[in-house]
Amino acid sequence: MAIAPRLAPPRLAPRLDLRQSQTLVMTPQLRQAIKLLQYSNLEATSFVEEELERNPLLERDERTDLPPAERAAVDQIEPRAERPMDTAEAANAETIPAEAVTPLDADMSNTYDAGGAGDGAPLLGQMGGSGGSHSFESDDRGIDDFADALPPLRDHLGEQLRLTFGDPVDRIIGAHLIALLCPAGRLTADPDAIAAAMNLPLERIEAVRARMMRFDPVGLFARDLKECLAAQLADRNRLDPAMQAMLDNLELLARRDSKRLMAVCGVDAEDLAEMISEIRALDPKPAATYDSSPAPPVVPDLIMQRTPDGSWMIELNPDTMPRVLVNERFYAKVAPSARKEEKVFLTERLANANWLVRSLQQRAQTILKVAAEIIRQQDGFLRHGVAHLRPLILRDVAEAVELHESTVSRVTANKYIATPRGTFELKYFFTTAIQGTHGGDTHSAEAVRHRIRTLIDAEPANDVLSDDAIVAVLREEGVDIARRTVAKYREALRIPNSVQRRREKAVPA
Repeated sequence: MAIAPRLAPPRLAPRLDLRQSQTLVMTPQLRQAIKLLQYSNLEATSFVEEELERNPLLERDERTDLPPAERAAVDQIEPRAERPMDTAEAANAETIPAEAVTPLDADMSNTYDAGGAGDGAPLLGQMGGSGGSHSFESDDRGIDDFADALPPLRDHLGEQLRLTFGDPVDRIIGAHLIALLCPAGRLTADPDAIAAAMNLPLERIEAVRARMMRFDPVGLFARDLKECLAAQLADRNRLDPAMQAMLDNLELLARRDSKRLMAVCGVDAEDLAEMISEIRALDPKPAATYDSSPAPPVVPDLIMQRTPDGSWMIELNPDTMPRVLVNERFYAKVAPSARKEEKVFLTERLANANWLVRSLQQRAQTILKVAAEIIRQQDGFLRHGVAHLRPLILRDVAEAVELHESTVSRVTANKYIATPRGTFELKYFFTTAIQGTHGGDTHSAEAVRHRIRTLIDAEPANDVLSDDAIVAVLREEGVDIARRTVAKYREALRIPNSVQRRREKAVPA
């Protein structure tokens, strides 16, 4: 009988091993550099402003001179001809030339000042400001910049309330109704609940509300859309029986059922078209004009221009690009006499300042590199329009500029570029590809959507294109697309289907 040998138990003993591995350490500065790359110019400027407050070794770069590459060469600058010193130069000069000095006892009553007030020039108090121009050619402001801002809606209504009602009770009722207005300008609260809360008869509250419905803008304090539109039509003296019948059948108008509307209103097609245009001219949400602030204009981060040789030139917007400098002179002045704790603080601030300057420079170079590649690949769109927009994904640009795909995604986020065709977000140039028929070239989804809108806009009233007909036209043009994709693109463009368009075009405009 064989006996199996017994295995000795494992012994635990300390030992040293050497291993090599690579790991990515996300330092706070690296995280901030990634965020800085994703910021727009305005967001980056806000971040720089915070750093300027925290770091005494940073200062704002306020230089207005051009970089050496954009200056004219010395031998290309034409010599300035000698001319008399004008008023602005004389004001800034340290000494006044003798020929510009007028004797104090000189008689100026018989002198003629060409271009002065006698020639129709504005007086000194009427000038637009120092350095202003007498012409509007260099004024890039629009008419919206001169328009007066609308007052708050409740202040506007409160002033009308004080001028309309003299009874204090009616004023209290009106103030309560103003407080109950919804953002669209309607009264959504129950009338009986309003009367019970104020302990007043419902008839008196409705009498005050009826007078307030004629306030400017007309149509406020209505219970529903029908009452709002009726008040505006009554103010225009257009609330006749036919129009009232249309307001009673707004669901037919929403479905564009022109035949039933003509029967209900008792009008022909021409009168119905005129009535529909009058309804469209009304404001279904009269309070939105006052309470909604206008959308702020988009400030581009990049500016693109065409050069004389036909190529494109891209630059960062100098008005929004953050620029800072490291104040090394201040550091050299303070650091030698600083104490140990102060020297540690200054050294840390100096390192952060150098890092921020390098990060901003690298950010600018990366944005320009990515934007230049996007413009290179979408040259057809910039020259010929949306129909020539190429399908493009982040990977295509990342491989061309030798950057990671996530870096390109951060660069194109929240960035806008001003082009001769308008201001676009950089993300706009990335569109999915739609296969071509018989293995042909792919097409951009945005270009296909533009083609669908063009086909529908050009369709005649007696031959409205269905989704299947649009598919047939696109396939003849080399676009392999399904009917459900056409329907999805059409709905995204907020274009009704062929049945609704046929009903709408059956009514003469």
